[in-house]
Amino acid sequence: MLNFHCLPRCSVLLALVCALGVNAQTPSDKAAEPKSSALSSELFYQLLLGELNARGGEPGAAYSLMLDAARKTNDPRLYQRAVDIALQARSGDSALLAARAWKQAQPASREANRYVLQILIGLNRIGETLELLKREIALADGKDRASTILGLARYFARATDKKLAAATVEQALASYLDAPATGVAAWTVIGRMRLEADDASGALHAVRKARELDAKSEPPALLALAMMGAKVPQAEALVKEYIEDKPMPEVRMAYVRVLLDAQRYAEAAAQLQLVTAEKPDHAEAWLIRGVLELQEGNPAVAERSLKQYVELALAKRNGTPSVDAGRGLTQAYLSLAQIAEQQKDFVQADAWLQRIDSKEDVLNAQLRRAGLLARQGKLEDARQLIRSQPEVSPADGRQKLAAEIQLLRDSKQYPAAYELLAQAASTNPEDFGLAYDMAMVAEKLGKLDEMEQLLRSVIAGKPEDPHAYNALGYSLAERSTRLVEAKQLILKALDYAPGDPFISDSLGWVEFRSGNLAEAQRILEAAFKARPDAEIAAHLGEVLWNLGQRDQARSIWKQGLQLNADNETLLETLKRLRVTL
Repeated sequence: MLNFHCLPRCSVLLALVCALGVNAQTPSDKAAEPKSSALSSELFYQLLLGELNARGGEPGAAYSLMLDAARKTNDPRLYQRAVDIALQARSGDSALLAARAWKQAQPASREANRYVLQILIGLNRIGETLELLKREIALADGKDRASTILGLARYFARATDKKLAAATVEQALASYLDAPATGVAAWTVIGRMRLEADDASGALHAVRKARELDAKSEPPALLALAMMGAKVPQAEALVKEYIEDKPMPEVRMAYVRVLLDAQRYAEAAAQLQLVTAEKPDHAEAWLIRGVLELQEGNPAVAERSLKQYVELALAKRNGTPSVDAGRGLTQAYLSLAQIAEQQKDFVQADAWLQRIDSKEDVLNAQLRRAGLLARQGKLEDARQLIRSQPEVSPADGRQKLAAEIQLLRDSKQYPAAYELLAQAASTNPEDFGLAYDMAMVAEKLGKLDEMEQLLRSVIAGKPEDPHAYNALGYSLAERSTRLVEAKQLILKALDYAPGDPFISDSLGWVEFRSGNLAEAQRILEAAFKARPDAEIAAHLGEVLWNLGQRDQARSIWKQGLQLNADNETLLETLKRLRVTL
């Protein structure tokens, strides 16, 4: 006898029972006329048995029972359940059989058509999808047809034969290309599919055709932005054409993100100023603008932008912040704390950090608070604060270790930092991050051979990581030794991180040490423009000083001090050259 108290909860079965019309009477229903139900006792038992088989590890039997029930009742939910059971069992052919049975039984069902289409794509039978694509578009309501067309590209995201997929979609859309209501969407999808198939010129052609139909339409502009990210020539010209006419802020923000990815910070900042001018309540624009302004060495301006973001973000929270708002506020509070710390207003910096309340960022905030204590000469208190933080995951322990080591390095407690790293490395010999940090501390202790050995071990273990190449190359350049090898190492780092301003700084420095002052100036000026930083300012200033451009050197050094008045390299440079600003 079945013990029903031991049966698993069958929420799917209950939904199917309700769908098929089982009537549960309440006291108030007693006088009501009885209603007929499509669910006989035999069918109920069949569905129950199917679900028990599905949950008991017998998907084949469950599939057969459910598909048979679907054919008996012609109920779309049962067809869908049969397909889902087959998919969960990784039986694509069975899923296709059930989906096709569903489509045959209900030829007007868009859902059935879509299931067959997606299963065929999943099975990489792209050549069989043409008529299904046409049917998907034809079954859509007229007012929704353009959005349906725009969604087609998502179906083929995992298709292996991108060229065949693009050609098939293009065939399906042939009759929609010139229609005013669907032409822009059709050309945009064709462009996206061509881009996925590595047909950049074809994608550009499609975007231009879409813009001919409607120059103010957003989808072609977003496709052009995607093409920018894929480094397609001429794509940015299409983006600029669109944004010249006061576009939707979301499009301009998408352009900002592409510019940021390309490290074109000045251009991104200019676009952000336009967004905040055109739409002052666009919170995200204020946040990114503030972070960029801080990065560019304008803390006063950055503070205003960040506070504006905080005001807008808090106004939208209504007591229940979204994940994005919570992360954004954390970033704003961290940046505002950094500004206060630069101003040596440690009380205000701590106040900003204490406002961080998201669980994901509490540890980071506490580590920053430890940094503030260390800045005030309370190193042991700072270390105790770090060690007292709970560890939810192994990554938390690694983050705490890195923070404590950084505090010791910043406080010039190199022997203590080295000892802590040695202890950690002894239990984690494959942790190349620890090896890298240990190499940096070994250099400070004058253990240059050990530093080089550690960095070479990192290069061997992580050959595509640019930092070890750069660190070793810079160290050799700093000591004016093996300069040819130093340059080769730094160029290798740039192969893995093209345009990185800090690695470019190392290259400029090795050129300076090699006596190539003009080339060093060119490289360092470009690096400082891309990323204003006190260390780069120190090097660029020294090159200018040696070129006899003393006023320009002083100006650069002053900018460096504004960025970070405590930068060790900059202060040492000024002292060595006996320069007073």
